[in-house]
Order: sequence, then structure tokens, then C-alpha cells
Amino acid sequence: MLPSPATANSVVQINPCVTWGKWEGWGCSLCWWARAYGNRDDVADVLYTTRTITLHGQPLPGLGLNIVRYNAGACSWNEVDGARMAVSKKFRPFRRMEGFWLDGKSDNPMSPSWNWSLDAGQRAMMLKARERGADRFELFSNSPMWWMLSNRNPSGSRDGTTDNLPPENYRLHAVYLAATAKYAKEHWGVSFTSVEPFNEPVSRWWTAKGKQEGCHFSPEAQKAVLKFLRTELNRRGFRGVPISASDDNTYDEALKNWCGFDAPTRRLVAQINVHGYQEGKGRRDLLYQAAAVGRKRLWNSEYGENKPTGLEMARNLDLDFHQLHPSAWCYWQAVDGGKKGGWGLIPGNPKVKSIGRANAKYFVLAQYSRHIRPGMTILDSSEGDAVAAYDATAHRLVIVTLNEGPARRISFDLSKFGKVKGPVTRWITQPLRAARYEVHDDTVLEGKGFQCAFPAHAVETFDIANVFLR
Repeated sequence: MLPSPATANSVVQINPCVTWGKWEGWGCSLCWWARAYGNRDDVADVLYTTRTITLHGQPLPGLGLNIVRYNAGACSWNEVDGARMAVSKKFRPFRRMEGFWLDGKSDNPMSPSWNWSLDAGQRAMMLKARERGADRFELFSNSPMWWMLSNRNPSGSRDGTTDNLPPENYRLHAVYLAATAKYAKEHWGVSFTSVEPFNEPVSRWWTAKGKQEGCHFSPEAQKAVLKFLRTELNRRGFRGVPISASDDNTYDEALKNWCGFDAPTRRLVAQINVHGYQEGKGRRDLLYQAAAVGRKRLWNSEYGENKPTGLEMARNLDLDFHQLHPSAWCYWQAVDGGKKGGWGLIPGNPKVKSIGRANAKYFVLAQYSRHIRPGMTILDSSEGDAVAAYDATAHRLVIVTLNEGPARRISFDLSKFGKVKGPVTRWITQPLRAARYEVHDDTVLEGKGFQCAFPAHAVETFDIANVFLR
């Protein structure tokens, strides 16, 4: 039975005998925000360190992200055999990500067919992230290069249900990604730890009138591209670089897409990527089971919504931890706008490169990302509102707890641990009130447990030192 949200005056029991794997980390995609803000050290510090950084006059606890998702762009403005890129009127300029392979005349990355000086902003932020400790880099594609496409439009096909990459260009898309990975390692010092050739490939909204890069791939087309990609990576000495797929928009789409692959295709994929846009719906548990049966790594590789409080994000994060059991979790746009200002963790207008004060959502994510760190083991929790992680080296237990409703008291039962000595440090974020990331030392252990009176609409983290399994 799946855990349910904690009730008033409930008990949360942490069970170290049931674990859900090692945590790989937290991240975000670089497009489109890094195109605009890639040269800003302060933004890089806020996202990729755990230092306190002042941004726009606001002190922010660094999120400590360690995963970078780098987008291989699909756009260029040169002419190829008399043709130019078709651009939707709705396709905003800051979302047009520059691609390195200009014309397809030569697959030699040192030839004039390639321009590696493009996409300076996104590349700059990737390197800043690496300098600050990021250790996982995924290369992903929203669309193949425009000149590979049937209609020369990187926003999609005419109706969104037709594949826009013709079969004769499947290999070219694979060459583009593999060559980019090789060049990045040899010239930028970045070793991509996975490569993803698709983005929401079975979705129907990638049309020629779209607002961003996108491309429909039928399951059959995906199978063919994955095979070509494995071949091209191997040819360049990257046999050990895993392929991830398919970055479907919802958990249910991801499950259907994965189950539609035959066994040889599944063997090509080492990591199942899924997006979290189904939010509170969908069978996360069935997707986890499918990944577990195939012994595949599982990531929530993209999540986003336009609600600035962060409470809904926390609820969906808890669902992921309890039902999907991913080993990594990535946000979509670190800096972005929207009518409510909630799409980004930090509101910004990439068109004019302005930045505002961080949303409450930023501080909610800090409760998770600053405390559940790479290498920790995710432990079982009896309640769906609490996520627990254990550092066996430091003998440290972390419990991040959401109280989305009215005020209540929660007891934490740690009786299944061998020894619990403490002390306990508590951090609180109240998105609807003033507290953003306040630290307190007022929590007292009572044997192997403690209690806390939770205010309404709050996220709290408890860091318990000197916790031993035996």
C-alpha cells in the first residue's frame, strides 16, 4: 500500500531496513534561461553552490545543484542549398537555441560545416556549473537541426502528429549528438554522463506554429534513432556513455512508450527519463516497476509549473519519492517569468535579461536540495508527506516534511535505528508567510524520536546528527 499524507497529530516512522537507492542529485535544464544569463557568476553561485549568495539584494541559500542538462540546439540562420530555417511567428527569439552543425555537408566536426563558437551563454553556464562542483551532465535534444527536418521547421510538423525527421536523416541526428559529445569532452573538458535524443516525442503539440523547438517521433522512429545513436557513440569511443529516453511529458505516456519498445531497443536505453507535468496524477508506481524489472536508472528529468509558492511542487516531489523512486530530479527553468511569475525559481525576463527576487518556490526546493545530497540513501517513510535520507559516512539522518494544510503536531519515530544521539537542527519555510529558510535549534530528542508543532502551509527539514543503524 502506498503511504498516505500525514494526518493531524500523526506519527511518521522512518524505516532504515527499507531503502530506495542512492540519490544521484538535483539539477535543471540550461535552455532557455542560460542563453540569457550564462555569463553571470552570481546566478551560477546561487544554483550550483550551497553558499549564501546575494542576488538582486536578496540573500539566498545556494541550491547545490549538481546535474546539468545541456540542450543541443536546432537553429541556425545560414542558407543550406537555397533553403533557410522556417520560423513560427510565435517562436520567441530567446528560445531559439543555436545548433553547431550548420549544413550537413561534412560530418567532420573540424570542417567549416560546424561552428563551435555558437551558443555561448548556455556553454558558459555549463562550464561555471562544472567549476562549482556539478558532476553529472546530460546532453539532450528538443529537435534535430532544422535542415534535417521535412519542413525545415524546428518547432514541429504541420499537424504535430507526423514525424518531422525523415528516415534518411535518422543517422544524421545521431551523428550530431555523438559529435557534440566528443567535441565537448576534447575541447570543453565536459564529459557527458548520458545522452538523450528526444524530448516529449509522442506529444502532439510540436507543430509548425509552435513557440519553441520540438519534434514528434513515433515509437518506431525512436527505435531507429536509438540504434543509430548507440552506433555513433560507440564509433567515437563512447561505449560507456549511456543513452537515456524518452523524456515523455507524463508518467503514463512514459510507461506506454517504454512498454512499446521491443527487448533490443530497451537494451539500448540505460536510463528512463520522464517529465513530471502530470503532477498529482498518473501511475508513477507502474513506471517504477517497469524500470526496476529492466534494471534501469530512473530520473524525473524535468518538472515545472506556474505556481510560485512551491507547495504544489513539494507535494509532487513527495509523490515522486514515494511512488516513482527516481534517483535524480531536475527542474525546468531556473530563471523564467510567466503571468504569475512562478515558472522560474527566480523570476526573470530573458528577453531583456532582467532578474527579480526569488519565489517562495526557490526556498521550498532548498529544503530538499540542500539537505538530501548526492550519495545519501533514500529511506522508507510511513507517511507520504515525509522524505528521509541517510548519510552512512556522517551518520546523519535528514527528514524533509510538508504540511500543506492547517497547523498540526507530528511525532517522528526513529525506533528502528540502533542509536539516535542528536542534536537536531530544524529549517522552516512558510511560503504564505515571512519565513523563507529559517534555522532553529529548538527540537529536543525524546529517546529515539521527537515531536514538532507544524504551522500551516510549511515545509520543514530536520537534520539529526549521530544516528547509527546499529
